[in-house]
Amino acid sequence: MKGSVSIKKVFVILLSLGLILSFTSNLTGVAEAKAKIVTYKNCTELNKVYKGGVARSSSVKNKGGKTKFKPFVSKELYDANKKSDRDKDLIACER
Repeated sequence: MKGSVSIKKVFVILLSLGLILSFTSNLTGVAEAKAKIVTYKNCTELNKVYKGGVARSSSVKNKGGKTKFKPFVSKELYDANKKSDRDKDLIACER
């Protein structure tokens, strides 16, 4: 009887350890994803990846009128490519 109790304890400990390790590895992936913000050379390069450009927030409005594509929203990506926002409407390389 004592042998089965210790096997259960070992199983619970290993299961808990596995859950903790999987959770912490997911947090590491989030940190890596945030670190991969790219600064593009120009709007041609940025538009190859983001057809509608990059907006700083979802509430910004385009000053230049109607656009073909909806911009991707990312504060970090916009800040890295702010130089490409010629009309300063908080949307870089809108099309």
